[in-house]
Amino acid sequence: MSGDNLRNPEQELTLEITEASLDFRKNPKDAVSTRTLTGSIDLIVTTLAMGLSLYALYWVVGIIQPQIYRVSFLLTTLVLIFLIFPAHARWQARITWSDWLLSSAAFVALVWPIIDFDRFVYRAATPTNTDLTLGIITTLLVLEATRRTVGPILPVTAVFFLLYAYLGPFLELIGLELIAHRGYDIARLIGTLYMTLEGIFGVPLNVTATFIILFTVFGAVLAHSGAGQFFITWTMAAFGRSNSGAGTGRTVTLSGFLLGTVSGSGVATTVTLGSIAWPLLKRAGFSAEVSGGILSASGIGAIMAPPTMGAAAFLIAEFLQITYLQVIVMAIVPACLYYLSIVLMIEADARRLKTKAVNMAVPSVGKLTRQSGYQFLPLLAIVIFLLSGMTPFRAVFLSTMLAIGLSFIQRENALTPKRLIAALEAGGRGVLPIAATTATAGIIVGVVTLTGLGLKIAGIIVAIADGSVFLTVIYSAVAVWMLGLAVPVTASYIIAAVMIAPALTLVGVPVFAAHMFIFYYAVLSEVSPPTALSPFAAAAITGGNPFKTMMLTWKYTLPAFLVPFAFTLSPEGTGVLLQAPVTHIIRTVGTAVIGVSALAMGLGGWLVRPTTMVERVMAVAGGLLLFYATTVTDIIGLSFFGAAITLHLFRKN
Repeated sequence: MSGDNLRNPEQELTLEITEASLDFRKNPKDAVSTRTLTGSIDLIVTTLAMGLSLYALYWVVGIIQPQIYRVSFLLTTLVLIFLIFPAHARWQARITWSDWLLSSAAFVALVWPIIDFDRFVYRAATPTNTDLTLGIITTLLVLEATRRTVGPILPVTAVFFLLYAYLGPFLELIGLELIAHRGYDIARLIGTLYMTLEGIFGVPLNVTATFIILFTVFGAVLAHSGAGQFFITWTMAAFGRSNSGAGTGRTVTLSGFLLGTVSGSGVATTVTLGSIAWPLLKRAGFSAEVSGGILSASGIGAIMAPPTMGAAAFLIAEFLQITYLQVIVMAIVPACLYYLSIVLMIEADARRLKTKAVNMAVPSVGKLTRQSGYQFLPLLAIVIFLLSGMTPFRAVFLSTMLAIGLSFIQRENALTPKRLIAALEAGGRGVLPIAATTATAGIIVGVVTLTGLGLKIAGIIVAIADGSVFLTVIYSAVAVWMLGLAVPVTASYIIAAVMIAPALTLVGVPVFAAHMFIFYYAVLSEVSPPTALSPFAAAAITGGNPFKTMMLTWKYTLPAFLVPFAFTLSPEGTGVLLQAPVTHIIRTVGTAVIGVSALAMGLGGWLVRPTTMVERVMAVAGGLLLFYATTVTDIIGLSFFGAAITLHLFRKN
């Protein structure tokens, strides 16, 4: 967006969104961590990445044995990672001999289970020397691929889990008898992790190879067919015309919501929004840090916004053995509450900062809808297909085909062979960090399952909480939050699902509520150091202080992260997930909305004028009580919030 567009409110707003900026699932560090390839190497990588996308699409309609598919999928992703992601920044300009060596090793180690499949699957209990050698190589390759794509913390964590599995008996000698076990030798570990579907090729990688890559391809197709640009333009046309100084912030937030429905990536949505909306926010009078907070909070919502959501949402469906449609239904209200909290916070900050309205001369929403409203159809199609009982795989497959067909309605958005190849390549590339993450998470899950560590940790949490539901939820939230400080959202959810969710279920929290709880707290890793990628990416765009940007993002998102307490602390609270009787749903959703409003007043420091400290404390206290879904706490919470409003209005008069 040029400066001229901003200075002349009568000019039609031009949104300069490139296909690259809408590559939603690219690694957030792509600009510095991936190679720019040329010539024959680029052709090889393009072919492999495009082939990975086509392979996933074929899997929907073809018949491939599960273990064969997972192994071949991981083989392709590892080769691509070693060719695209350098081992160190100094080797970013070229592919080294070690990259070719690792790619070749991946090919050998993962072709072996395929060519010897009939006998291989029956040797897990008694692996041969060849099995052990290639299994060790595969494990090391997965750890190195994860280090290259998401950093060293997750693979180092996996190494500690492997050492825990091997050194189990020695833990009792050093006073850690609570988590000690009999220990497992290399043969048993490799047999589990490499030769069964309980380790590297387990549920996490399976979800990546089925659910996630299909939605990655779907998002890439929409991005390359102009849907992302349409969503932002449509949102600005629908909500950008406002006499309020908060209008620009609201528009950016709702743009993030629409982009999030096809993105599922917090960082990528933040960067896309920032490249377009930062000049508008600046012109309205929002500071660099506040703008960064708005951008990153809006982007992070992509992880929670149906129908796509983040990678962890697909894992919920697999872990709970429920349909993905059920996950979408449970996520609807929390996602709406999340964006409601951001909008209300923006209203308060806009008044406090005395921001001004920005006139955006965009086409009318009616005109845009008539011209390009068909871009909404693939999103609606997914929901309709799921409601009809179709599997998520076939639903997203058909929606992808629909998006490709609809792209030819407008010539400038048509997915010609060249652009379709680019979209398929983007889909294949975009899944690489997630594939590496989930393969390493599979190692951790395999160790936890083999040693029984999950139940031990759950027992320890419940024992420390003395059986209290409230304390167990608090300790679980802290545990997931601390886990999220070190590893990405997907890995954080996977580890917590096998180690912390059992603690919640032991004290009576429904299993679906337990998994949704740890999902939302895993998302906190997007706003918490040292993995606060979205706020840091936003700060890089606005030039604001990264720490202040992160803290403001936390402020904008905080009310929504209290929502999980509503559906875990009391049975009535599951109405927030739409998993309760209608009366409970109406009541809990209503009190949650009021609770978000109360927290926005308290944390934002504004209602019709600046609030006093007493009013803010009363509003926050009322908001917190309203998230505890019981009749008594609802009455007390409403009383506190009502008293804060009354006191504020009385003081104004």
